[in-house]
Amino acid sequence: MPLMGCILILLSAFAPRLVIFLLWLFNTPYVAAPFPNWLIPLLGFFLMPFTTLSWAFAWNQSGGNVAGGWIVLIVVAVLLDLGVIGGGAKAARRKE
Repeated sequence: MPLMGCILILLSAFAPRLVIFLLWLFNTPYVAAPFPNWLIPLLGFFLMPFTTLSWAFAWNQSGGNVAGGWIVLIVVAVLLDLGVIGGGAKAARRKE
């Protein structure tokens, strides 16, 4: 099982949406438990996949008490998502 976790972590750096889908497909409680309903992870899947994935990871690793160092992980994921969104918008403007 540790090898599978390492593969998912490496894959999440390049394809977070794929990892969210695989976790949902094979381990639904891992993605479903941190969120109060299905809408938030669905929106996160499309809008902020790194943040959604890091929140699910932090929630499951800390037993539902996301605080301290886990907040740093989530802030980094938010910044990464914003950078990806901003980079895509900049590339689209450059194309025009």
